[in-house]
Amino acid sequence: MGGEQRETGRVIRLQAGFYTVQSKDEQVICQLRGRLKKGEAEGDIVAVGDLVDFNRLPEGSGVIEEIHPRKKAFVRMDPRPRGEYQQVMLANPDQIMLVFSCTQPSPNLRMLDRFLVIAEKEGIPPVIVVNKIDLLSLEEAGEIFEMYPPLGYPLLFTTAKKGQGIEALRQRLEGKISLLAGPSGVGKTSLLNAMQPQLGLQVSAVSELTSKGRHTTSVRELFPLEGEGYVADMPGLRSLALWDIEPEELDGYFPEMRPLVAHCKFSDCTHLCEPECAVLDAVEEGSIHPDRYESYLRMRFGDVEIALQEDLDNI
Repeated sequence: MGGEQRETGRVIRLQAGFYTVQSKDEQVICQLRGRLKKGEAEGDIVAVGDLVDFNRLPEGSGVIEEIHPRKKAFVRMDPRPRGEYQQVMLANPDQIMLVFSCTQPSPNLRMLDRFLVIAEKEGIPPVIVVNKIDLLSLEEAGEIFEMYPPLGYPLLFTTAKKGQGIEALRQRLEGKISLLAGPSGVGKTSLLNAMQPQLGLQVSAVSELTSKGRHTTSVRELFPLEGEGYVADMPGLRSLALWDIEPEELDGYFPEMRPLVAHCKFSDCTHLCEPECAVLDAVEEGSIHPDRYESYLRMRFGDVEIALQEDLDNI
């Protein structure tokens, strides 16, 4: 082993314990060195997007020897019943493109707010892609998402059918490692097809494979963009569980609440019903959008506690 020379590359595909590593101008299929698997892991040891050091074997495959520390990662709670486990959807992303349609299906802004909280926690710049604007007027689509630009979240309006916004999307992705995420049916693959036809076909093929073998096969992949950059497509989600976010720190991931917390009377204020709460005052005054406040409450307390509070308020 002493004569081997380590190389560095980025993991661009993960399937059934095999990792495709992009090294300079070629791809090497690698497996993980056994010692890296030892012990209980609370999350994925290697994820797509990770930088790794590997040794080549004589037949051309490789063995991953070391995993570089992740600068950031987009993670969620694994939805499978395996206890608390951190599922890394993409390591070291430069940005996350949150694709939501303005209609068909109607936008799930609760899920969008959850995505934004995760992005805030991990320090990943988000861009909200408002798709299918051919089905509504631009003014109507803008009104649905109007609360987000003042918070620092840019909007990009697109329609794959008419090609609007496709060039702007291409420019946003160029030279970066990006994650496309959003609910099912919002048109992510159609956008990729409109931007780079072969890319959309590749994503569709992987999505179909993962769907067919969802109990035995997990395929995650970074797809190269024309020119420079990569994009990963997160399968359409029905739910998004937060990972490693304590209830008392949640308000810090809402930009409109963050500067107000220090002005609440109580240092452990939950912003639910306490007196002299700066956040409640801001909701009352209209400087915090009621829908965003509702999202905060549902993430912090869940539906049962909110329903109880609403019942108390009506007494």
